[in-house]
Amino acid sequence: MSSNVETVPINEELISDTLKHGIKKDAVYIREVLAKALELKGLNEIEVASLSSISDPVLLKELFDTARKVKEEIYGKRLVLFAPLYVSNLCKNECLYCAFRRSNTMVRRKSLTQEEVCKEVETLVDQGHKRILLVAGESYPSEGFDYIIKCVETIYSVKKGRGEIRRVNVNVAPLSLEEFKRLKSAKIGTYQLFQETYHRETYQKVHIGGLKKDFDWRITAMDRAMKAGIDDVGVGILFGLFDWRFEILALMQHIHHLEETFGVGPHTISVPRLEPACGSDLSTHPPYAVSDIDFRKIVALLRLAVPYTGIIMSTRETPNIRRETFALGVSQISAGSRTNPGGYTGNEEEDMSQFSLGDHRSLDEVIQDITQLGYIPSFCTACYRLGRTGADFMDLAKPGLIKNHCEVNALSTFAEYLEDYASLETKRLGWVKIEEIINSMPENRRTRTEKMLSRVKSGERDVYV
Repeated sequence: MSSNVETVPINEELISDTLKHGIKKDAVYIREVLAKALELKGLNEIEVASLSSISDPVLLKELFDTARKVKEEIYGKRLVLFAPLYVSNLCKNECLYCAFRRSNTMVRRKSLTQEEVCKEVETLVDQGHKRILLVAGESYPSEGFDYIIKCVETIYSVKKGRGEIRRVNVNVAPLSLEEFKRLKSAKIGTYQLFQETYHRETYQKVHIGGLKKDFDWRITAMDRAMKAGIDDVGVGILFGLFDWRFEILALMQHIHHLEETFGVGPHTISVPRLEPACGSDLSTHPPYAVSDIDFRKIVALLRLAVPYTGIIMSTRETPNIRRETFALGVSQISAGSRTNPGGYTGNEEEDMSQFSLGDHRSLDEVIQDITQLGYIPSFCTACYRLGRTGADFMDLAKPGLIKNHCEVNALSTFAEYLEDYASLETKRLGWVKIEEIINSMPENRRTRTEKMLSRVKSGERDVYV
């Protein structure tokens, strides 16, 4: 296959026709689709479009209940936690919804030095984080793309007390094939990039300057990343720019393209909604605002459509919305986030941030909350250490077997957090939850888990299977 993919085929006419003429709304059909979803094999576009039309409260509850069952069957009760690390807000693009856009004089520009990156990471390690998503505006300081490679190296180099960052995921501008190979050599986890909107006309209206104007260069980035050997990629849509039903069906076409070309789809899907951003009228008044109920439907539909894929919920959303979506399919969340360079070691400054946050709680507060809700906070990175990435991960995820590994490893990393970083109340609640989960395990898994937790309690760290 050529390294230069011209574009990813998004059939807008087919999507529009499906939404106009292919939706079946009768309850019998809807329930047949929900029953099919429980087989964990995904859904086709007509089925997803039909589920998107649900308005009857009874059927809506059945949709949400089905999403919860599918999520728990594949992922169990665990929730993976991470923090975004913004290293730069420099940008050459003109995206009308983003505070970082080139012409926005209301934002103070900054790129962190490697010493400042180190201090930010030390702060995150002191909080208990083990996973970081490195984020940068789509322009770099004078050293160019080398800056990103240096930042990844700096993050991995930080060791403080018993803590370290074990996995660096990266969200940066689309790269060339050779640059993606360098990113792979830097031992990153997932490469993440949002298409923002799959609707070409809307895409051109909201991206009016810079390389990001090129729809095809952006949509083919995942092809280059996967050809370069990056097994795990993360896709996403900025909901609010266009009709969310169109976006989901277009996303499914993109996923099918990756599956057909590389044998594996995306590792994660992010579901941000357009939020207010400094100097952006568009972000304050979304062209296609997504209601809270439709947002919950989006999460549930994605969980049923691509059940094996992780769904990421950021701190754009309020604590209540985040809580509601955990049961509908979300499997990864950010916590204690800052969206401005230097935000963890200094003050959270709105005139340097990309967008407004909805959840301002600390990592410890989020962990205490999700523990009380019955979930297992996880900082696990075992799959990357053991090569369970790409197709190998999907072979375990698709039939629902991955939770047999993840549950044990999640408890091990949760125990690390409780022993090293948790407040007294979070520690108390956490060990109660761990004991409850252990007591519900089959004997062989319980024995293995108890041995691992004993090693953690005795001071050993990074214990996984």
